[in-house]
Amino acid sequence: MPKELQPYSQIITQLKSAILKSRYKAAVLVNKEMLVLYLTIGKLISQKAKQEKWGAKSLEHLSEALQKELPGLRGFSASNIKKMRVFYDVWEPHLVIGSIASNQFEIASELSPEIGSIASNQFAENFFSVGFSHHYEVISTTTRLEVLVYYIQEIVTNQWSVATLRNHIKSQLHLTKGRLPNNFSVAIVNNIAREKALKSFKDEYLLDFINIEDGDEADERLIENELVRNIKKFILSIGTDFAFMGNQYRVKVEDEEYFIDLLFFNRKLQCLVAFELKKGKFKPEYMGKMNFYLSALDEYVKQPHEQPSIGIILCKEKNNKVVEFSFRDFTKPMGVATYKTSSDVPKQFKGILPSAATLKKLMDK
Repeated sequence: MPKELQPYSQIITQLKSAILKSRYKAAVLVNKEMLVLYLTIGKLISQKAKQEKWGAKSLEHLSEALQKELPGLRGFSASNIKKMRVFYDVWEPHLVIGSIASNQFEIASELSPEIGSIASNQFAENFFSVGFSHHYEVISTTTRLEVLVYYIQEIVTNQWSVATLRNHIKSQLHLTKGRLPNNFSVAIVNNIAREKALKSFKDEYLLDFINIEDGDEADERLIENELVRNIKKFILSIGTDFAFMGNQYRVKVEDEEYFIDLLFFNRKLQCLVAFELKKGKFKPEYMGKMNFYLSALDEYVKQPHEQPSIGIILCKEKNNKVVEFSFRDFTKPMGVATYKTSSDVPKQFKGILPSAATLKKLMDK
């Protein structure tokens, strides 16, 4: 800040904070009005379509008529109007919907008991602060209330982009997050840090950008190269707040060098996170090697203000009971997860990957 403005630094900070808060509130209000409008339109279309048995071209005719009545109107194509109807139909059982004139939509208080307290004001606030693109991404995948609620809360908490949300839905984050076999309860003493760590890792990662044909010998280095080549996609897969520090990260202990497959720093956890890649099934001996790496990182790389390093062993397969026994007597925080590559991905997810020929050209380079 320039010298002449330094006496005003405190008031400038306060004004900046007030302006940003006001802008955020205005944006939230605008978003809520838009969602209410879309629900209103969705309700009208849904009811009319059922009453009058509209045909396949009805929405196109409706969109054209709206364009004539309101020249320059955007966002109301036939496909968008259809999305509004789907939005309403999915949420209608869980909303208290007043008259169209009043445009009153509230979260119902009679929600499924397994959801608990999601009918609170906080969830209503979350619901109306999420953009329509995010909403539609979620409802295009599932109509199960507990899953809808999970992703809406995660979007708000983590400020996910649509691309990040799509990736987490595809990898079924709601089924895998927090289920990573680990020894965090023993290795991480701080309760808050332990809870954050449990929420930061998944039991299985979808690495569908690794295109390995059936029958290929996928060694660790091939997998590692593909992860590094697609590092942005890998970070989207493992979660938020990860910063990539390097692959084959060199750590020197006395006169010997050791190399960690992938090293990250997690801003939320404030710690180094080491990933070791294994092409086959988990083996207990992997634990000792990772424990050694974490000790070296804590001794030579970790900064004084940072939390102890965490290690994740990423395998093709694992037996959870074997993993559980392997954790015993190790004091460094570690977890064991599995991964799926393109050859394991269901048919509906294929076709978005590079061809085998393209991959071989990349590898030749």
